[in-house]
Amino acid sequence: MSTSGLQSLNVAQAVSIPDRQWQHFTCCITFHGYFRSVGHRSIRYIQRFHGPPGLDGIRMALANLLTLIDDIASLLDDVAALTKTAGAKTAGVLGDDLALNAQQVTGVRVDRELPVVWAVFKGSLLNKSILVPLALAISAFAPWLVTPLLTLGGLFLCFEGAEKLLHSALHRKHAEHAADHASAEAPPPADEQPPLNEKERVKGAIRTDFILSAEIIAITLGIVAHEPLPTQITVMAIIALTMTVGVYGIVAAIVKLDDLGLYLSQLQGNGMRPLLRAIGRGILRAAPWLMKGLSIAGTIAMFLVGGGIATHGIPAVHHALEHSLAQVTLPAWLSGLALPVAQGVVGLLAGLVLAIVFLGIQKIRGTAQA
Repeated sequence: MSTSGLQSLNVAQAVSIPDRQWQHFTCCITFHGYFRSVGHRSIRYIQRFHGPPGLDGIRMALANLLTLIDDIASLLDDVAALTKTAGAKTAGVLGDDLALNAQQVTGVRVDRELPVVWAVFKGSLLNKSILVPLALAISAFAPWLVTPLLTLGGLFLCFEGAEKLLHSALHRKHAEHAADHASAEAPPPADEQPPLNEKERVKGAIRTDFILSAEIIAITLGIVAHEPLPTQITVMAIIALTMTVGVYGIVAAIVKLDDLGLYLSQLQGNGMRPLLRAIGRGILRAAPWLMKGLSIAGTIAMFLVGGGIATHGIPAVHHALEHSLAQVTLPAWLSGLALPVAQGVVGLLAGLVLAIVFLGIQKIRGTAQA
């Protein structure tokens, strides 16, 4: 055994530290030199200002250090587990978030794409800096509001998805009607249309982000609502920052994907260059399909996530779904998907009802104003 190991053993025997705590402490000494140096500095500090400590003082200092390390480890373990759960729960919102934000910056001049993404990223951070304290205040002073707000948020997510479907259907019908009645009133070519105001585009993207950020924060709050305040703050801050950096990092990559494909497709020379040119052409062909796929996946996720949140907030509906599925015999591989799919169908139906009511109210208001 080394000299330092013998000295550590002698100290352990002198202060009569229990075996379990001493094993924990020696493990920390072996693998965490930082904590060892902190302990040594603490003892030197005590010796400097209070004289040489007795055995009781050393025992108390080491016990406090062990307790602190154990508390930190427990907190980090809880934070990691809750962050993983919250990340999985909020992942369904990200597909729509990515598609919407990427669409918001589509059409911007090439040299302004990244500055626009950066501006929206800063606005997203501001949104979350408002939403996180607000969510914590609700959890602290009005915890009974958490479930109703989550339910409303889930229904709103379903409404957004249904509104997107109806808008797509109406837009397709309008496009077919316009094609049948083309005339001089047709819009000018794209190169003759006035460019969209960049500031207005950024404001619209930030408003969209606020809604989706509220969904993410609400879902996270529902997971950590019964945890201690430090854990709530840490988990929500990690989720908010990770989601923002992740989403807008991917958005920046998506809006520059065609530039990367164009660059690779124009490379000259032999060797690996023909392969890179083929990859570039593949990227150029795949980029539009990627955007469409993200939009479809995001819409489906809105119903799955929104329907799941809404049905959990309405116990009667949740129990009715579970009871109905229990009466159906399904293969083992399909049984795990049955409840989420059923919740997604409920979300779709609820969203369609809300969207139709909303469009009806808008139409009535428009008729009254006319």
